Amino acid sequence: MRLDLLRPVPGLVGAVLAGPDGLPLETLGSGGDALAAEVTSLRAGLERMGRRLGAGPVTRVAFTSDRVEVVAVAGESFILAAALQRGTDTRGAQQLLARLASELTDLPMLEHA
Repeated sequence: MRLDLLRPVPGLVGAVLAGPDGLPLETLGSGGDALAAEVTSLRAGLERMGRRLGAGPVTRVAFTSDRVEVVAVAGESFILAAALQRGTDTRGAQQLLARLASELTDLPMLEHA
């Protein structure tokens, strides 16, 4: 499983590799289905904003809530995300997500209409 690389990340609550439809392709830890759907939805909203501002595609997203820090890396046909306990240094998770993203070459590409 590709996400096993994230297991040693301190404070990891869960991680997901999701397709562009928001369905999880792989999950690790708890809340993978919800994380997949929500970061995909967030990405879609940010993509709309980016198009309107002429900013280009969204490739990274990070946010903090009362209980977790979420970091995500997006490619054309996927989104990788990790949720960590709040207060955890997210740099290691971000680096591993970027590494995984660069290695994802076997996923089906989106068809453009």
